[in-house]
Parts: sequence; C-alpha cells; structure tokens
Amino acid sequence: MLKVGLTGGIGAGKSEVSRLLVKHGAVLIDADKIAREVVEPGTPGLAAVVEAFGEDVLAPDGSLDRPKLGSIVFADAERRAVLNSIVHPLVGARSGELEAAAAQDSVVVHDVPLLAENGLAPLYDVVVVVDAAPETQLDRLVRLRGMTEEEARARMAAQATREKRLATADIVIDNDVPLETLEGRVREVWAELVRRAQEQTPLE
Repeated sequence: MLKVGLTGGIGAGKSEVSRLLVKHGAVLIDADKIAREVVEPGTPGLAAVVEAFGEDVLAPDGSLDRPKLGSIVFADAERRAVLNSIVHPLVGARSGELEAAAAQDSVVVHDVPLLAENGLAPLYDVVVVVDAAPETQLDRLVRLRGMTEEEARARMAAQATREKRLATADIVIDNDVPLETLEGRVREVWAELVRRAQEQTPLE
C-alpha cells in the first residue's frame, strides 16, 4: 500500500485532482468529508464543538451551522486551534479505519487540506501538492464559490504560505493550466504512484 498525502491551498483545484486520481483507481480518503461526518447531529464530535463554542453554532435543525462557525474560527487563530483539537483526532481515527480496510496493493490518497499547517507530511509515503498562483486561487474563490474578495483573502491567509506548502512536496501538480493539461499531468503522476506502490508491495 502506498499512502499519499494530497494537499493544496484553498481554490488550487485539489478536489479536481482527487477526482481524476479516483478515476485512475486511487482509494480516496477525504479529510474534509470525514470532518463533516464526525460533527453530524448526535455525534460526540458535535457535542464537543457545542460545548466549546456554544449553541449559537447550531442551525435551527440541530446541525452545525458551518458558515457561523467558520466566521468565528477563521477570524481567530486561538479559536481555530480549539476546533482543530476537537475535530482532528476524530478525523485521524476514522481515516485510519478506512485505510486499514483498503487492499494491500492500493494507492490510498488522503485528501488533507491542512497537511502543511499541521506538519503531517511524515505520515505519508509521498506528498503531492496541487499548486496554483494566489491570483488564481482568489479568482476561483470569488468567481466559483461566491466569496467576497475579503472572505477569500482571509481564508487564504489562514492557511500555510505557498512556499511552506511546496516545501512539503515530493510531487507538484501545477494547476494554473487548462483541464486537458491537468488531466495529462495527473495521468503521469498516477503512473509514478503505481510504480512506487509496486515497489512497496512484497512478492507473495
């Protein structure tokens, strides 16, 4: 099994890359998706978040009001650290379960937005960074996700710098390119990941 850490700044296009890797045969473990699951209504995770942040972060239906919580934690590094201390251990435990269930010869891609920020590179055999210029990220967040420029810049500022993220990379995928170019690059990267996985899988 080859454990791949896939990361990239917000708006860099990491989701598109993970989608393409799955198409090639990767087993995807999506930290963002798991982070949503571990704070669904009725979970210990949601109870812990409410205890830390108050009932104001709940929507009328009892689910987590993500925009409300986001506005709190993205404006305050200490509150963000509190949230991370609740959610990250839960995400790590669930990710471990999913990884253990994958076939031994799999390429398991962990989609981890905050890999650089949390010093997680040593957990993976290979770190793949999806890279885009800050101007590209900003444009995508405003144009495609409907953020104001101020919101987009705040989200970007809350993450690691581009330089710090690239410093963790074993493989970089440039996503300042048209989709067809990206697809070709992901195909090359997939071939390299399969080669590395085969080197790691013991012969029967």
